[in-house]
Amino acid sequence: MPTAVCLGETMAMLTPEPGVALDRAATLHVGIGGAESNVAVGLASMGLDAHWVSRVGRDGFGDRILSELAGHGVGLSGVEIDRTRPTGLYVKLPRTATAPASVLYYRGGSAASAMSPSLLDDPHVAPLLAEAALLHISGITAALSEDSLALLEAVLSRPRAGCKVSFDVNWRPTLWEGRDRSVLRSLANQADIVLVGKDEAEHALGTGDEAQIRALLPDPETVVVKNEATSAIALGRNGERQEVPSLTVDVVEPVGAGDAFAAGYLSGVVLGLDEKTSLRRGHVAAACTLVVPGDLGPLPAPAILDRILTCSDGAWAASSVSRDGFALGGDAFDVKAGLR
Repeated sequence: MPTAVCLGETMAMLTPEPGVALDRAATLHVGIGGAESNVAVGLASMGLDAHWVSRVGRDGFGDRILSELAGHGVGLSGVEIDRTRPTGLYVKLPRTATAPASVLYYRGGSAASAMSPSLLDDPHVAPLLAEAALLHISGITAALSEDSLALLEAVLSRPRAGCKVSFDVNWRPTLWEGRDRSVLRSLANQADIVLVGKDEAEHALGTGDEAQIRALLPDPETVVVKNEATSAIALGRNGERQEVPSLTVDVVEPVGAGDAFAAGYLSGVVLGLDEKTSLRRGHVAAACTLVVPGDLGPLPAPAILDRILTCSDGAWAASSVSRDGFALGGDAFDVKAGLR
């Protein structure tokens, strides 16, 4: 079983009742949220030996994060517990009649913001990296602190020894206010695999055109451009291009779909699948997440997943996904149990 390591901050998440403004909320629901840990959970569900490397505070929020990730089968031996800094926190504000959905971050001085290059030499982290087939990072970490930026630079400059490094741009405008966003291009260009949404590339890289994105990032083996509900395109270093259309999805909640796509696609790459099949795995994982209210939806049973991934282009184009399951060429599949 290949080993994958995901490095980045996960925070506690507080959310008022749907449609209730924060100043009127009597109840805040507690959850967790973190792009890299979402990918780790997805990779674990895809059959990889997935680990999350980070730092949390010695507090109830940190305990909550560790408990939930452990419950999903994610390895946590590379997590440091900080006795002085708190676990990061954000408040997810739902859309109301007078305001759009938004997020409030309380992550300044968090335990994870103290991640630095020394983390790579931690006696629990170094062995994980030595055996990893994949190391996944994102642009979020670069904006946490100068130490965290230095950590990513160290990750990208160290010998790979057969390990692929994937970089998800993960543009977060609030984090980059007053910062030099050109850092993201520099970091991305040092990775082996880059994932970026067409819309976020406009802000992070200055263009959403796939040819221009590839020209701005000449060094990675593969750049995957996600066109939201349209398609995903894998652009090779030597001009290779593979595009797979997105599935038709009855969307319940979009949060987490990008991380699910990353987990599906990257698991395919690590398992040695071709680009087309890897992109399809990404779309399937994203679709399973889009039809549930949480950050990760259950995948089809292995035999059903294989049928979906190997179907004809025509059957794929005609497929749809809802909370009731997959519809592929007239056959209905339940995402939890398989064929029904």
